[in-house]
Amino acid sequence: MSILVNKDTKVLIQGITGTQASFHVKRSMDYGTKVVAGVTPGKGGTEHLDVPVFDTVKAAVKETGANASVMFVPARFVKSAVREAVESGLQTTVCIADGVPIKDMLEIKAMLKGSATRMIGPNTPGIITPGEARLGIFPENIHVPGRIGVISRSSTLTYEAVLEINRAGLGQSTVIGLGDDMLVGTGFKDLLGLFHEDDKTDAIVMIGQMGGTFEESCAEFYKNLPHKKPVIGFVAGNAVPFGHKMGYAGDIVTNGHITVQDKIEAMSAAGMTVVDNINAIHHELLKLSPK
Repeated sequence: MSILVNKDTKVLIQGITGTQASFHVKRSMDYGTKVVAGVTPGKGGTEHLDVPVFDTVKAAVKETGANASVMFVPARFVKSAVREAVESGLQTTVCIADGVPIKDMLEIKAMLKGSATRMIGPNTPGIITPGEARLGIFPENIHVPGRIGVISRSSTLTYEAVLEINRAGLGQSTVIGLGDDMLVGTGFKDLLGLFHEDDKTDAIVMIGQMGGTFEESCAEFYKNLPHKKPVIGFVAGNAVPFGHKMGYAGDIVTNGHITVQDKIEAMSAAGMTVVDNINAIHHELLKLSPK
């Protein structure tokens, strides 16, 4: 089991014929991901990477039964790509592009509300269920199948967290990058809930960073769960002086007024184990492992 994607997920690629898409989709296919279709307007009826290409998502879904997508499209086209995904009833869509206009993201959030579609991103490395499926641009070779879920706001620190899990002799059930634009499709809270429902995930590693309120809302959700799986958290940016703003989208939004320490305190008060160094994650995981 896993969350969002597995070996049976049928994936279509929006923008499949682009250079970056071609590179990453080939790697995903070599990994075993079931890529069943591509969509590039004007190129319907052709093939790319031995995959049939369609003009629209609707046509691709009707023909192939695809239930998830990865969007390799420029930021200015993300809104229309998401609309196609929602109208076609896709369960999951992953947006790689960064810098999606705030106005577009507000409209996207309205589209997603009440729909069957969950969006990961924008500005995300994607989702990977080790040994089963890779949707996005994760370096697939570092991931090991296991029972630790990972949710992260930072792409690079996601990879560090994965390596710490590996150092503990464990592996990952599913790894998800939330995305680091000002607004994203899915936050910590919803994904933490999915990991709690997954019977093949024993614990969760959660990587936050300065700015925004994702961590605080997730901590409140976790605090009220009747049955808690262990969560080991790390929040990047604790060495940044108070009031100093970095380039993170979330930090720009909150104007530097919500500190990393505020996040750490909220997470700790909710019952999460929060480490002050990402390299300490594997030590905490070892404490959870059977002797």
